Amino acid sequence: MEQFTGKVWILGDDIDTDIIMPTEYLALKTINDMCPFAFSPLRPELAAQIHAGDIIVAGKNFGCGSSREQAPEVIKALGIRCVIAGSYARIFFRNAINNGLLLIENADLVKDVKEGEEITVKVGDSIDYKGKSYPISPLPQNLLDILEAGGLVKAMQRLNGIDPDQAAKGGA
Repeated sequence: MEQFTGKVWILGDDIDTDIIMPTEYLALKTINDMCPFAFSPLRPELAAQIHAGDIIVAGKNFGCGSSREQAPEVIKALGIRCVIAGSYARIFFRNAINNGLLLIENADLVKDVKEGEEITVKVGDSIDYKGKSYPISPLPQNLLDILEAGGLVKAMQRLNGIDPDQAAKGGA
């Protein structure tokens, strides 16, 4: 079972994809170019404060709104290890998994945890915070395989015996 610890950033309910990645920055060339503007309508300083391995904890309906893939892509590019929320918009959930971003559903943690503190995630088992354990449901194996590969395309390449470096160069 994979386990990791990270610093928490707290967001509320109904964090939509326009907050995660505002429309006006979608024309930038790369996801990395978009990163500084992530969450800017809500917290303009947040993207610059996030470090690799940090964890977002949010309320219900995270990722609602449009189906733009840049929203989970920019969260992953910022180095966020996982998002823990009370619930997710369905299309965001699938886009996140397909891009290799771990999402965990837990409605209770956001009520207790404080921003800046650390939590430990035991994937498919629990979240530990200040001696309390918050149970989480395990993801199906097919979704774990996608996450472990780093996204759907990489998982399919692995499944089909395709070298991702050769595929990127146009070979098989």
